[in-house]
Amino acid sequence: MTDDARKVTVGAAARPRWSIRVEKRPEISPFWRAMAPVASIVMALVFGGVFLQLTGYDPFEVYSLMFKGAFGSRYGLIETVVKATPILLATIGVSVAFRMLLWNIGAEGQIYMGAFAASWVALSFPDWPPLMLIPAMFIAGAVAGGLWALLPALPRAIWGVNEIITTLMLNYVAIYWVDYLVYGPWKDPKGFNFPLTPQFSQAAWLPCLGTTRIHLGLTFGLAAAVAVSIMLSRTRWGYEIRVIGENPAAARYAGMDIPRNIVLVMLLSGAIAGIAGMGEVAGITHRLQHGISPGYGYTAIIVAWLAKLNPAGIVIASFLFGGLLVAGYAVQIFGIPADIATMLQGSLLFFVLGGEALARYRVRFVRVGVGKGAVSQAEAK
Repeated sequence: MTDDARKVTVGAAARPRWSIRVEKRPEISPFWRAMAPVASIVMALVFGGVFLQLTGYDPFEVYSLMFKGAFGSRYGLIETVVKATPILLATIGVSVAFRMLLWNIGAEGQIYMGAFAASWVALSFPDWPPLMLIPAMFIAGAVAGGLWALLPALPRAIWGVNEIITTLMLNYVAIYWVDYLVYGPWKDPKGFNFPLTPQFSQAAWLPCLGTTRIHLGLTFGLAAAVAVSIMLSRTRWGYEIRVIGENPAAARYAGMDIPRNIVLVMLLSGAIAGIAGMGEVAGITHRLQHGISPGYGYTAIIVAWLAKLNPAGIVIASFLFGGLLVAGYAVQIFGIPADIATMLQGSLLFFVLGGEALARYRVRFVRVGVGKGAVSQAEAK
């Protein structure tokens, strides 16, 4: 090897190189935990603003109209609470499963099955008094939602079948089952050919707050949030759920029955979502109809992650997402598509997941120097 070639090799070897490494943080700081949801919301709004600008809309004007439509009037606030109620219940339901790393994507179908079961009770026993009929509808909705969640829970507990696919596919089964009923045997003969059932008797209507549409389902949601919070933080079963979710190997070593907990948690998760379906038919529509849920079960997934599975945070985030839905409808008056709200929901999920990744991992640029061994190896070649 010539002297000139050796100088070039040594010079190249002496120059440091940079390497990019992705490392898991030893622990997530309180600052990151607090800032990740806020940053996710801000980034989603920025992304939505860019999209609106590119499509010919003024983002500041659109956001102003959306805010006024959802929170700027008494009517807007009432409708925001109405939309937030099923989101709250569905989110509390999926958050219980998520705590144990069970990915219940089937809240939408569980809402439909809860609505179906509650409607069956209301249509079958219209002469019952409210004190009998409403509790029976509540129980029927919870049982139907829980049993619908049990279908994917059993294969997951026994054979380890991935519950993401099974819960997602069962959503379509539940939706089309309800469509079959409202287009077929349960269709109202006096409904002008619309896909809906006959109206329930007034005994099956949930009480409302004054003359508003805010119904007793809101109380169900708030009570579920408090009950789940206490259960997770103060009971032995809640402790088992948290341990299994954080470290399944340690839970198994401690003798916790993981398959049994999978079944019980999915039952509870589906039951709470089923109550959301009961609340919609008994508190809002007073009948079963096509499209009883415009995607509340899917919205619940975004809300759960935005709130970090915290019941108090879920209450706040549900209210915000209820406002987002109302805002989407409000801007249609000005010729703006309501799908802007759906787009913002998707953006929020994207940035929430991105924020979660940044909170758990960090990117480092590491300076890597090359020693004499590398020079010798180069010389050997």
